[in-house]
Amino acid sequence: MTDEEKRIRADFPLLANRDIVYLDNSATTQKPQSVLEVDLSFYQKRNANPLRGLYQLSIDATDAYEGARAKVADFIGAGRPEEIVFTRNATEALNLVAYSYGRSFLKEGDEIVLSVAEHHSNILPWQGVAQATGARLVWFECDDTGKLDPERLRELVNEHTKIVAISQVSNVFGRSNDAGEYARIAHEAGAVYVCDGAQSVPHMPVDVREMDCDFLAFSGHKMLSAMGIGVLYARYELLEKMPPFMTGGEMIEYVTREGATYAEIPHKFEAGTVNAGGAVSLAAAIDYYHKIGFETIQRREEDLSVYMMEGMKKIPHIHILGSEDPTDHHGIVTFTIDGVHPHDVAAIFDASGICVRAGHHCAQPLHRHLTKISEKVAYMSTTRASLAFYNTREDVDRFLTCLADIRREMGYGNE
Repeated sequence: MTDEEKRIRADFPLLANRDIVYLDNSATTQKPQSVLEVDLSFYQKRNANPLRGLYQLSIDATDAYEGARAKVADFIGAGRPEEIVFTRNATEALNLVAYSYGRSFLKEGDEIVLSVAEHHSNILPWQGVAQATGARLVWFECDDTGKLDPERLRELVNEHTKIVAISQVSNVFGRSNDAGEYARIAHEAGAVYVCDGAQSVPHMPVDVREMDCDFLAFSGHKMLSAMGIGVLYARYELLEKMPPFMTGGEMIEYVTREGATYAEIPHKFEAGTVNAGGAVSLAAAIDYYHKIGFETIQRREEDLSVYMMEGMKKIPHIHILGSEDPTDHHGIVTFTIDGVHPHDVAAIFDASGICVRAGHHCAQPLHRHLTKISEKVAYMSTTRASLAFYNTREDVDRFLTCLADIRREMGYGNE
């Protein structure tokens, strides 16, 4: 382990306290000590209901919460803090867009373009919009490497298109999509672009104004912070005309027996007691990202991806999904093994203290598509190893050693 790796690993208590190889970072990341301390400190020193009390403790909690909003806005290049709405996770953020914008402004005959490679969180809300409004889903299909051709998107988009919803990085292939180009294509047709940034924001610099997206959703737990906090970025002018997603406490300005007026943006979208601890945890995670730097993060994850994929290609009967180029994977390596179900693969890894993900990765339409066009995918399931900058080559070596022995474990002998 290099000195750099030792310094980074020392920041993550779980990795120091458990003899495991954690390769499920696309699902959730481990938390550095600095983030854990800030989360605890909030409840020890500033625990009060933000935005409600006129006493100093509540004011302190409000300042911490709104300070976190400003930090998130700066982190993704938003034009103003009010364009940041805190949610529970990326799933809730995408549902907010679908329910508040989609169900309010779409009608029968309108079209929603989705890629077949989307996470269910960027599919199911739009299915609901289509069923409620009479709009139609239009599917943008990828090839067997996960590539989405922008020219094909241009062919699909027309005057009926109102929403284009495509992730920036696939949670199965790890492939980065040209989100800026998708936004341009959507805007040329008068549509809005909804970007699922759950797998991109933690791994690369993201600037929403440079991308020119209309909505961006991501989760804190995938980028070193606490579970239960997520973010929706939305253009201010869109938030102004969108109705609240939920109603109740705090999101109101005035309530009578006959009706109500709503609070200013973004508070009209944050009903009830907010997750202030989660927000300050996310702000602390952003501080940690600045400390490490995306240059280091991307260099380390690319190096580990190359090392892992080169090792995997030397093992017979292993098939890696996606691009042949490891630099296209952003730390996500999804694979199959001839004759072995992914659930058995994950169980064997777990017996060796190695955490990987097996299943459809909340991407069943993609897996069904792949079973039809790719010989690599025999089941509606694959195995995914996802790396983070705190992983090491020693982690990868343990993974490769176990991988090379899986078919023998399953009774295939030494072939």
